[in-house]
Amino acid sequence: MKEEILVEENNVELVEDLNVVPLRNMIMVPKIVAPILVGRRVTVDAVEDALAKHKRIICLTQKRDNKRLNYPESKDLYRVGTYCSILQVFRLPDGNLRILVEGLKCVVIDRLHKSRDGFFKAKFHDMVYEKSDELELQAEIRAIKRLFAEYISVDGNIPQEVLKPLDEITKPSEFFYYVMANISSSVDKKIALLRTGNINLALNQLLKLLHKELEILKLERRIDVNVSNKLNRQQREYYLREQLKEIEKELGIDQNNSAEIIEMEEALEKLPLSEQVREIADAELGKIKKTPPGSPEYTVIYNYLSWIRDLPWSSSELKELDLEQAQEDLDENHYGLKKIKDVILEYVAVLKFVQENRGKILCFVGAPGVGKTSLGKAIAKALGKKFARLSLGGVRDEAEIRGHRKTYVGAIPGVIIGSMKKAGTVNPVIMMDEIDKLSSDFRGDPASALLEVLDPEQNNSFRDHYLDFDYDLSQVTFITTANTLSSIPSPLLDRMEVVRLPGYTLFEKINIAKKHLIRRQIETFKTEGKVEIEFNDKVIEYIIKSYTREVGVRSLEKQIEKIYRKVIREMVQKGKQNTKLKLTEKKVTEYLGISQVIPTKILKEDLVGVVTGLAWTMVGGEILRIEISKYAGTGKIKLTGNLGEVMKESAQAAYTYARVNAEKYGLEKEFYKKTDLHLHIPEGAVPKDGPSAGVTMVTAIVSILSGRKVRADIAMTGEVSLKGEVMAIGGLAEKLVAAGQAEIKKVLIPKDNLPHLTEIAPEIKQGLEIVPVETVEQVLAEALV
Repeated sequence: MKEEILVEENNVELVEDLNVVPLRNMIMVPKIVAPILVGRRVTVDAVEDALAKHKRIICLTQKRDNKRLNYPESKDLYRVGTYCSILQVFRLPDGNLRILVEGLKCVVIDRLHKSRDGFFKAKFHDMVYEKSDELELQAEIRAIKRLFAEYISVDGNIPQEVLKPLDEITKPSEFFYYVMANISSSVDKKIALLRTGNINLALNQLLKLLHKELEILKLERRIDVNVSNKLNRQQREYYLREQLKEIEKELGIDQNNSAEIIEMEEALEKLPLSEQVREIADAELGKIKKTPPGSPEYTVIYNYLSWIRDLPWSSSELKELDLEQAQEDLDENHYGLKKIKDVILEYVAVLKFVQENRGKILCFVGAPGVGKTSLGKAIAKALGKKFARLSLGGVRDEAEIRGHRKTYVGAIPGVIIGSMKKAGTVNPVIMMDEIDKLSSDFRGDPASALLEVLDPEQNNSFRDHYLDFDYDLSQVTFITTANTLSSIPSPLLDRMEVVRLPGYTLFEKINIAKKHLIRRQIETFKTEGKVEIEFNDKVIEYIIKSYTREVGVRSLEKQIEKIYRKVIREMVQKGKQNTKLKLTEKKVTEYLGISQVIPTKILKEDLVGVVTGLAWTMVGGEILRIEISKYAGTGKIKLTGNLGEVMKESAQAAYTYARVNAEKYGLEKEFYKKTDLHLHIPEGAVPKDGPSAGVTMVTAIVSILSGRKVRADIAMTGEVSLKGEVMAIGGLAEKLVAAGQAEIKKVLIPKDNLPHLTEIAPEIKQGLEIVPVETVEQVLAEALV
């Protein structure tokens, strides 16, 4: 295969060691004459040395233009350059040189080394190109000529005379160098072309590059024309607007754009609005300028623009997150709650890792007073974000979420946009309290409106009816709270990460009172150094057991607040400046009155037909006593105690199981023909429902029919099937709390609930013998004497 050396006609004697002149942001190619400004002292020395010898240099392009470097290192220079001859030298007054050089041939650098004077010298060999197909070569040259001519005509800055030498160039290599030197492209791309070892391939790559640069040029010209037309249109509109103002003045129409409109326009101009919102805002500004200030429409438009102005449009800076500090903040403000703290710290860690604002949707579920709302504030503090809270309890109108159309009188945006305005940033923490209390009627379903808000895949384009444009909620951390999940629609629940908050144990309540509740009263009433009340553990325990009946601490705080009010009143009445008091149980009774909390009485002895069950309520776990009696009849079962439909069905299932397995448990085979049963759950004024009393009812029925006593120190929970299987239940933590407070010794739970035990605090399980059961047979073996 024949080789073509690019400078074969120059007959230049090869000089192995030549001085190197580094070039910034430019490239020298063979067959081109170009001026070079030499300013760096080391480079000036290299040129002076070359002038004194043979006027030959090697021009190498720097990989990056780092102006902090007085002279580049060898790694900063490309290894493909041009062997050049210095034609002329112009010495400038500041000591710099302007040299005129001609590229002779393309070379590849074998080795770079520094001279004693500090400039680079290079050993090199000629770049050799190969030909592959002559016809293909001619076709590529013709295509490049055609594209190059179009490129020059579109560019407008290159004279047409540049095309003339193309007809005189006969060598493909010279044609390649000439065209490459006259197109605008990056140094990297041109170096890549020079490195190509095959002339056909080099011309093919040049053709692609020229085509791409031509497309870019056309696009630039199109943009320039559009911008020019837009400016001309804006100037025309400006003149027309000014003429309109003069006409309106002559007609007596006061349209001089009040100061508030000017301020509004300036404020909107500064905001980083999206293109969609910018068009809407400009259109509304145009309307308001043509609307008399006394018109009702003027107020509507101004209020709408005010909402756009006051909404946050850019993220606040994410503070430097510190996991240890976040842990300390959470521990300082909340006692216990390890699981939920872990969730929060995981979220803080992710934000710290990705360094990017990302939204999150959490749902805190728990009884009243366990700290759901205060945890939301703690999360905002830990993340360094603004906090906004809204209550959804009783909301039944979809417009409260999405807002009303601005055509309605008095229309405003919904609570979501309102919260964003209140927070003043696009990445706040927004807490939606009582999401389980939403309701719906003929005005719409607010829970359905929340589906878009609480969906990370959709909330980047939330559309409020009032604003009527897309608003990004994707960076918001949404936290919802609920007492129960049963009333939350499944599609809505599916969008949230549910975190359950179990009830507090007696030990936790005592510590919360000492570390938080008492301190809060001191801060609220400003009693520091004036009123000193000593609460010991025994007194706090007495208040909890005698005056509160909850798994949270809200009632406990109210009782402590009441004590402080009583003591302050006594002090004021006696004219004292300060007082010191050590609380006793007697003093607590004096301040709080007789206890209104009647504890559930636990059986002191084993009885027939009386079983202790465990129930979950909205305020936590409860002890549930089930009693049953038998008498002569026709096989009926009577249920009393304000039972719900599910609990009645559980009783029927328990009765059927006992009837089917009568012989197995030593019951009279045909008891259902001559014996009636009456099953009763005390506290008949309190509604009761749920399937988890199934095992309790079976135990009571078998006990009364067999005459065997039930152990008084056992409590149980579990749904029962007709086959005698004990199935999983909910609210296990709350039920165990109730069992511990009632001093139950042994608790029977479904075996399927065993995994949930690992998530329950050790303090709750302490002192309880927890027995997992799979069948009714196991329950009866444990419970019956």
